[in-house]
Amino acid sequence: MIKGFIFDLDGVITDTAELHFLAWKKLADKMQWAFDREVNEELRGVSRMDSLQIIKNHNKANVAHEKLMELAAMKNDLYVESLETLTPNDYLSGAKELLVHLRKEGFKVALGSASKNSSKVLRQLDAMKYFDVIGDGNSVSKSKPAPDIFLFGAKKLGLKPQECVVYEDAEAGVDAAKAGGFYSVGIGPAERVGHADIRFNTMKEATLFAVKSHFADLF
Repeated sequence: MIKGFIFDLDGVITDTAELHFLAWKKLADKMQWAFDREVNEELRGVSRMDSLQIIKNHNKANVAHEKLMELAAMKNDLYVESLETLTPNDYLSGAKELLVHLRKEGFKVALGSASKNSSKVLRQLDAMKYFDVIGDGNSVSKSKPAPDIFLFGAKKLGLKPQECVVYEDAEAGVDAAKAGGFYSVGIGPAERVGHADIRFNTMKEATLFAVKSHFADLF
């Protein structure tokens, strides 16, 4: 039986993807590195340091570890500054309604995000009250597609992976959910999350009713 839900943050609860893109673009411009939306797609669901490695490799750049740490901190500062613009009006359509519905029905809810700024984002959205557990980039050492962040969330909720449904918008995130033995809901195009157990184009379509209907024998 399904007793809990675990959510990615960016692209599922709210869309901070554009804020991330702009922060990476500013950093890349400063370093005179090529960076565009195509490269940015490779960063979806990936940790900050791994994202930096992808951008560095794309530019065939040779950068010392100390400099990489400095660049990662710089990007984070740019991103965190931009988070001040987020408000409770910035949920993705359908996300807040789903979280409210899950609370009413008594499901346990965790966040499973690679972002180390998850709590800040949730506070800006006034969303902390909907989550029993916050799993983020500070919680585990291995990022998606390793299942560690979702396993962390399930353990903190006191649930087994097969008792949880994971909502993800990234290929690496769905891979992580499947690797951990979780049921998965993909948000986005088939070419990105079509390997999830069920896929919706938007969060607005991914209602509790729709998920219950698909996993009818699990509720």
